[in-house]
Amino acid sequence: MLTLKQVALLRNELKTAQRPLFFYDDDPDGLTSFLLLYKVYREGRGVIVKSSSKLEKPMLGKVEEQKPDKIFVLDVPVIEQEFADGAHVPIFWIDHHQPLQVKNVQYFNPRVKDPDIYIPTSRMAYQISTRHEDLWIAAVGCFGDYYLPDFLREFLERYPALLPKALPLPEILYQTPVGKLVRIFSFLLKGKTTEVYKCIKILTRIASPDEILQQSTPAGKYLFQRFEQINQRYEPLIERARQQATKSKVLLFHYQEDEWSFTADLANELAAAYQKKVIIIAREKGGEMKCSLRAQFPILPALEKALVGIDGFGGGHPNACGMVIKKPDWERFLQRFKDEVA
Repeated sequence: MLTLKQVALLRNELKTAQRPLFFYDDDPDGLTSFLLLYKVYREGRGVIVKSSSKLEKPMLGKVEEQKPDKIFVLDVPVIEQEFADGAHVPIFWIDHHQPLQVKNVQYFNPRVKDPDIYIPTSRMAYQISTRHEDLWIAAVGCFGDYYLPDFLREFLERYPALLPKALPLPEILYQTPVGKLVRIFSFLLKGKTTEVYKCIKILTRIASPDEILQQSTPAGKYLFQRFEQINQRYEPLIERARQQATKSKVLLFHYQEDEWSFTADLANELAAAYQKKVIIIAREKGGEMKCSLRAQFPILPALEKALVGIDGFGGGHPNACGMVIKKPDWERFLQRFKDEVA
């Protein structure tokens, strides 16, 4: 968690920002972190960091376009030094991935002091926000990042229709209404950029989860119908992926999709269904294999060893990783990773 001093500092920086610019990762943890902080004062703009999950020099174009007085970076694993040097405004980076050192950035990551701690960015954003009416948004972010928050009891009391009782995370994600909300938030980040930002703008105005799940307002109905359209693309993929399960410890599913990436969503659902297996979801694009790895046990050490000497990169959390491998090295990497897992 953030310290009291860090929370006070970030609250003050958010309060005094006149034109804040938020960069956030394109998953439920990143999206909810943005929503939690934006809804405090409803000032500024948000920009999704897609593809490589890095804040790189080309993104300075957004800084020049928006001309912010402060930048808040949420749940983004990497900020390149060229971006930090070229922004020319204060940068406040709240994250929970592997700690990095970047100059000209104020960095907030609990893992700096405790490398083994795991606190989603959305949980820290809720520390800063403290808007009780947004507790459900914080819960979506935490559950979406496979984390049982310390406010679980309060959530159960306030939203029994979303989660009737305490359950293991796989059941929460795939057998409850709040789990459906996690998937809705994830799927609303997919598709054409204009449609994605339209949905996020609507989300900033949603006050209750019932607006979405019960379609009780026009705004909520629009978001739910958008989710259903995207889900129609997802369901055939998850069925095909399930058919790849064998006696092997590794379940590998390779798919090609030009517009839509469901890699992380597929990996998460399969990891919940096959808890003794390592899940690899691979999507080929631009001569690279973009992959998500999941398991109910640590796989990061095996990934790090398998990547040595490979044209690619990867990393993440102990049980949930992402990687990008150049296609010519794919088969070699795959065999090395299987050997390490075995």
